[in-house]
Amino acid sequence: MRIALIGPPFIEIPPRRYGGTELFIANLASELQERNHEVTVYGNGDSSPACPLKWRYEHSEWPPIGTLGPQLKNADHTAWAIRDAAATADIIHLNDVVGLPFTLFTDVPIVMTIHHPHEPELTAQYARYPGVSYVAVARWLARLEPMPRIRIVHHGIPVDDYVFSDDKEDYVAFLGRMAPCKGAHIAIEAARRAGVHLKLAGEVQPLYRDYWERHVEPFIDGRNVEYLGEADFVTKNELLAGARALLFPIQWQEPFGLVLIEAMACGTPVLAFGGGSVGEIVHDGLNGYVCADVEDLASRILTVDIDADACRSFVRAHFSVGKMTDGYIGVYERATLAPLSAAELEA
Repeated sequence: MRIALIGPPFIEIPPRRYGGTELFIANLASELQERNHEVTVYGNGDSSPACPLKWRYEHSEWPPIGTLGPQLKNADHTAWAIRDAAATADIIHLNDVVGLPFTLFTDVPIVMTIHHPHEPELTAQYARYPGVSYVAVARWLARLEPMPRIRIVHHGIPVDDYVFSDDKEDYVAFLGRMAPCKGAHIAIEAARRAGVHLKLAGEVQPLYRDYWERHVEPFIDGRNVEYLGEADFVTKNELLAGARALLFPIQWQEPFGLVLIEAMACGTPVLAFGGGSVGEIVHDGLNGYVCADVEDLASRILTVDIDADACRSFVRAHFSVGKMTDGYIGVYERATLAPLSAAELEA
């Protein structure tokens, strides 16, 4: 099968640091390529996927500057990529809602993975294009979307690429964007209450500079709270593998949260707040705990006793890149062999 994977133009594929969608595209492309499919990734020129790459913009630009310029760049890149892919691909796989209007100009079957949180405006846009085969990355998200054809394929990772350790050091970890919805400030408070060292890593975006300066940076002292900066893959592996637990005190409906399964692949349990996909990934006593509040989170830090092998085995069984790719191949085959009927398109 000839498959075009179209990502946004802003972050290289795979990402050197931040980039959940870009990591997903890289993992899927690599596994599809291993299975002898003809895969082309559309990204920027700094990308290095394990398959042919095409690009319109040479370099990464993250975070984008301004609003109008990035919107135009994304639309331009995506329109070009769809037009180019339509000449040779059997399937065009989108990863951004901006591409949907351009699907009107091709008869090639379209698959789109929904990486965004649920928003009524996004749902209305999806519904305008019922001929697209949509993929939700979690069950909670699929339940909220009314499109006539939507499948669930959880993210997966190449488990063996992650460093495993059952010899944990005396710290807990937080890995994510320094944004209020990710809850770094709550991780700091929980670690402080537990009297445990916290290692933070993640991007500080200009949009959330005030949050960083008010609620995170003042508590970084290098002793109780340590900031490692943006983590590349090596740093991320080391951070997660050595941690007693990953803290994931989200303040929003998390679409998936790749870092959850990355931590577990390293043998590290997750202590999270409920929301979005968390309940589908974190199972109390098996690979972590879903906590009620900061007090509960601090208590779990002190008492967590989860087998490292069980964490890694859970990811291998449920969230491997192979299992994810099986799901997408099923979506591709259904899209190419069973197009929507007129009645479904009018529904």
